[in-house]
Amino acid sequence: MDMLWSGWGDPAEAAPLPDTVIGLLRDLLGVKPRDAEPLRLEEIAVPATPLGAEVLAELAAAVGGDAHVRTDAESRVRHTRGKSTPDLLRIRAGDVADVPAVVVLPAGHDEVLAVLRVCSAHRLTVVPFGGGTSVVGGLAPGRRGPFVALDLRRTDRLVDVDPVSRTATLEAGLRAPEAERLLAEHGFTLGHFPQSYEWATIGGFAAARSSGQASAGYGRFDEMVLGLTVATPEGTLETGRAPRSAAGPDLRQLILGSEGAFGVITSVTVRVRPQPATRVYEGWRFASFEEGGAALRRLAQDGPRPTVLRLSDETETLIGLAQPDAIGAAAPQDTGCLAIVGFEGTEEDTAHRRELASAILRECGGTPAGEEPGERWAHGRYSAPYLRDALLDAGAFAETLETAAFWSRVPELYAAVRTALNTTLTEAGTPPLVMCHISHVYENGASLYFTVVSAQGEDPVAHWAPAKAAANEAILAAGGTISHHHGVGTDHRDWYVREAGELGVEALLAVKRRLDPGELLNPGVLLPTGRPTEPAADRP
Repeated sequence: MDMLWSGWGDPAEAAPLPDTVIGLLRDLLGVKPRDAEPLRLEEIAVPATPLGAEVLAELAAAVGGDAHVRTDAESRVRHTRGKSTPDLLRIRAGDVADVPAVVVLPAGHDEVLAVLRVCSAHRLTVVPFGGGTSVVGGLAPGRRGPFVALDLRRTDRLVDVDPVSRTATLEAGLRAPEAERLLAEHGFTLGHFPQSYEWATIGGFAAARSSGQASAGYGRFDEMVLGLTVATPEGTLETGRAPRSAAGPDLRQLILGSEGAFGVITSVTVRVRPQPATRVYEGWRFASFEEGGAALRRLAQDGPRPTVLRLSDETETLIGLAQPDAIGAAAPQDTGCLAIVGFEGTEEDTAHRRELASAILRECGGTPAGEEPGERWAHGRYSAPYLRDALLDAGAFAETLETAAFWSRVPELYAAVRTALNTTLTEAGTPPLVMCHISHVYENGASLYFTVVSAQGEDPVAHWAPAKAAANEAILAAGGTISHHHGVGTDHRDWYVREAGELGVEALLAVKRRLDPGELLNPGVLLPTGRPTEPAADRP
């Protein structure tokens, strides 16, 4: 099924906010009910496709028939932008400025190449579309004009499993739950469970350098990738002949995180691991975010490293956001900071790591809270986006942003982003509630994931823009990266350019000119547009 066009996921999973939370929003943040209901899908005014019959016929020929080329209003609305809060507010208001001219559904690598040839011939922009879960403007090209939404849902096969090497090759349009189901039939798991897990695709994970909630144990998705097949306007690029190589720079790293700007990922070869025999999640409490962060750093650096390791700050713990399906139900003793610690693997290994980790957490000032908080987190681990939609429905503004830094810089980064958000939104007349958690840890650093809730203001999209910009500035000034796992898109592009530096960006633009000389693929996403491109005929 498709995701809800005006929100996240499956409408059947949505739930209204408890009265206690609505009261808190009203009394603490001044949130008022919405003046009007959002538009219904059938009320969205979508202009007719600007593409002529000849172009549509060529696209249909490329993908096996008219059934796989869609110009109806509903299909195009469902492929308009992604799922950030500004994206949802704009589509709910009927803004279809970024609606694709057509949705094309290829089946396999060769059909993707064929579509790219048609688009090259007619100078049509192409936006690869997986699960549609981008929250950084990654599905709205920066250059105006008709564009093709290239929906990869028909590229959904488990191509190969190598049990000896413990690898699997998956097509890019395969959604994560189906990938897990297919791998489980062979006794394996990918171990990649981001918050977008129920809807995101394998290709999207690679294109955005996704990081899952069990990254402490299984690693980030880019660490799992062993090979990629990519379709570009200039032909096919295949990377990865061995798990590691000294044969020049690793081209896999060039494609990972490229967000469709260099090519369309059509299949991914990944490392897989045996299905865990047991999973145990538990809660630990710390007096402060600083104390809990030190405990997480100790485990990340010296081990034993749990499979899941997360820490909510005082505000997030108090509100109950660490367990989204129980929001508003925090007990009076829910003070300090809640850490979620999880272990997966064989029964013997899980028990051994849990015992050693528990001793270290106690030594670092932690108090065990039992398995109940961990199990509640596991049960609601994919619920936060539904909570965001419920907040929007209630008239609040809710958005997230994330970053990462080396351990020595994490305290400064945490303070700087909170200050930027609080100052900007308070001065605009909408004092916010700013919450944060550490969601991914490494030997050398960690990520910070912020959730911001406030009143919407008269124009909520315009109201949020200065706060987002201030947070981005604070991130760079404090030594953080502009994105740890959400990607760059168009929302982070200008700050990414500064982070990468002029020479670095020019090198990436040179790659784009070679693989996509017509600048057809996701222009304005990741990299700036409008740079001169060298005609293909003039290249040696």
